Amino acid sequence: MIRDISKLRKSYSKNSLLEKDLPNDPFFLFDNWFKEINLKSDKTEVNAMTLTTIDSLGYPNGRIVLLKYYSSDGFIFFTNYNSNKSLSIQQNNKVSISFFWEEYERQVIIKGHAHKTSEEVSTNYFNSRPKGSKLGAIVSENQSSVIKSKDFIIKKFNKLKDEFSKKEITRPKNWGGFKIVPIQYEFWQGGENRLHDRIRYCKMDNMWKIDRLSP
Repeated sequence: MIRDISKLRKSYSKNSLLEKDLPNDPFFLFDNWFKEINLKSDKTEVNAMTLTTIDSLGYPNGRIVLLKYYSSDGFIFFTNYNSNKSLSIQQNNKVSISFFWEEYERQVIIKGHAHKTSEEVSTNYFNSRPKGSKLGAIVSENQSSVIKSKDFIIKKFNKLKDEFSKKEITRPKNWGGFKIVPIQYEFWQGGENRLHDRIRYCKMDNMWKIDRLSP
């Protein structure tokens, strides 16, 4: 049975993205958008991004992860190094991340290469996490593996909670960060009549080439 959702439609008309407003470095446009949305919106988890990797069979896998640090050098998130996403990155470190900020009718897609962060960066972030999140990282040491039930994982969590009630929790060696170093950005701003603004930055010889794409 086909579900007809063809009439679900939204008109975009809030903003535009013009060449005269573009910085030479795409990082500054991303930073401006991110800060603007983070400052004005309490409805959006602004740092939620879709990370897409390629698995060993050549299939793309996308999932939501949280951006924790960013700079002109790259975008950092943290995960279990035994997870599917991490194993895929270790086989093929070409990835993309995308942000969709519906309230502002904006999307950013970034392609780049992912590399593990330093031990220091991973440890410092792990130490800043709430205790429950630290325990959760230990509980899910075999992330993405099949488990018998939710009750199994809850019991494991509660056991560790008792064990570490008066002990310091240190970062597991199989947990840490990845930094994605960008080679391409695409900025999308929704427009009326589907005439969206699409601006692409491609890195060439350490310079950014800027093109407008057809919507």
